[in-house]
Amino acid sequence: MELSSSSRSRRLVSLVAVAAAAALTLAGCSSSSGGKKSEEGGAAASAGKASTPRMTVALVTHQAPGDTFWDIVRKGAEAAAAKDNIKLVYSADPNAGNQANLVQNAIDQKVDGIAVTLAKPDAMKDVIAKAVSAGIPVDGLNAGLSQWKQLGLKEYFGQDETVAGEAFGKKLNTEGAKNVVCVIQEQGNVSLTQRCDGVKKTFSGKVQTLYVNGTDMPSVASTITAKLKQDSSVDQVVTLGAPIAMTAVQSVSDAGSKAKIATFDLNKDLVSAIQKGTIEFAVDQQPYLQGYLAVDALWLYKNNGNYSGGGEEPVLTGPAFVDKSNVDSVAKFAANGTR
Repeated sequence: MELSSSSRSRRLVSLVAVAAAAALTLAGCSSSSGGKKSEEGGAAASAGKASTPRMTVALVTHQAPGDTFWDIVRKGAEAAAAKDNIKLVYSADPNAGNQANLVQNAIDQKVDGIAVTLAKPDAMKDVIAKAVSAGIPVDGLNAGLSQWKQLGLKEYFGQDETVAGEAFGKKLNTEGAKNVVCVIQEQGNVSLTQRCDGVKKTFSGKVQTLYVNGTDMPSVASTITAKLKQDSSVDQVVTLGAPIAMTAVQSVSDAGSKAKIATFDLNKDLVSAIQKGTIEFAVDQQPYLQGYLAVDALWLYKNNGNYSGGGEEPVLTGPAFVDKSNVDSVAKFAANGTR
């Protein structure tokens, strides 16, 4: 995957930020089983768990029911919470207004920090401003790369969706695709739109956008099937989530199409499909890492005043391609629910 010089520079900053955060975490935690004070007088931790005061962190996402991507995000967040002596309160709603209400609930509960996704940032800006005014640190993950700073978030952990889409389009060129259908499962989600727009920017063939209802898989299947029957020249289906990709496999079969399938995002079943050859490749943005870093960053800020990237640069967790050449090295982690 080719990235621009500015993207490479941003990634370098991000990797440095992650390394710094890891070092600071180790400084704040000790594996000493005695839980004693350090010689400098700082608090140590027992069995790798922070002995710092108990915190409550709210993680509020735009997860749609049945979307397994968020199980991986949540697993990472829970791992960080267990290490940092944090009570994690997870809530989600794909409706932007409802998601904003969930953030308001977290403010009313006077949590110590909020991690939030910004799939529809305009609907979230007012409630985030309320959190900031209340003195609650807020960081972002997964969606909202273009808006996180202007909304007052302290840090952001995720993938540059435009860069990912552009890299995807270039890879499709090398695969020989000519006519692509890009399937968007949630209309109005800026991250998904950026992915398809990125593909269109670098792909040399034709790109069509197909909207489906990602919360209704039978409807997704029938809509993709109908499109493939209507246009037999489509030779590539691009999906933006692992569950949609797995559904597209059945749609291709039902339509009698010869179209190939590639996708953004992974899960255990998707990794298996790449191994079997029913799906060509996937872009991995490491959702486990997004959840982990978003929660851990709030602990670092609360206890040390640390924040990654100087509050100016995001920490990028992707993109990276997973295909037949490297899928076996990812499979064991996918089986554990961490990729």
